[in-house]
Amino acid sequence: MANTSLLRIFFAFAAIVLLTAAQAVRTLPPGRAQATLISPESETTAFERRSALTSPLPKPSIVVKKARRELLLYSNDKLVRSYHVGLGLSPLGDKVRAGDRRTPEGDFYIFTKNNKSAFHLSLGVSYPNAPHAERGLRDGLISRGQYQSIISAVKSKRTPPQNTRLGGDIYIHGNGAQSDWTWGCVALENEDIRELFDAVTVGTPVTIQP
Repeated sequence: MANTSLLRIFFAFAAIVLLTAAQAVRTLPPGRAQATLISPESETTAFERRSALTSPLPKPSIVVKKARRELLLYSNDKLVRSYHVGLGLSPLGDKVRAGDRRTPEGDFYIFTKNNKSAFHLSLGVSYPNAPHAERGLRDGLISRGQYQSIISAVKSKRTPPQNTRLGGDIYIHGNGAQSDWTWGCVALENEDIRELFDAVTVGTPVTIQP
């Protein structure tokens, strides 16, 4: 009989505890209560929440911060977008020569837009620039004639020679930004390169920082 009474007391106490817990859940602040009910599939992605950009942007410019794996897009010197990027397979240090798989550093410009790229969409970056040409001439990687061709192209914002020993074919393109997998290019997710591609024009300044 004593055991039966103890069991009744125990079950009554357990029922009170469960009831109190249920009431506490119902009285959570709305934000906390909803957080446990919304499935990941029903949440709006960050890309979908972005406000649309003017295409093309007024006075666009691009800054790539290699250490942070980040591409910053500006309009009239105001930051309007930040994208995660992947770099070359050898991400540290400036590009020196063809095949070193490094992403170059310095000041460049967009020299072409390719909507038929093998990497979804691509923006040509004007590597090599004047400092790369000067170093290449000093180190014997290019001839005086090649040096002068690079300098002339840069001054007139044309395509610099792409087939010297300094290398070339450096692009900002799509096909994924989850790792450093390119041969020196800057890689974005496809939805990001689509937005960037429409936002900038040929001649847009590009600065790539360590």
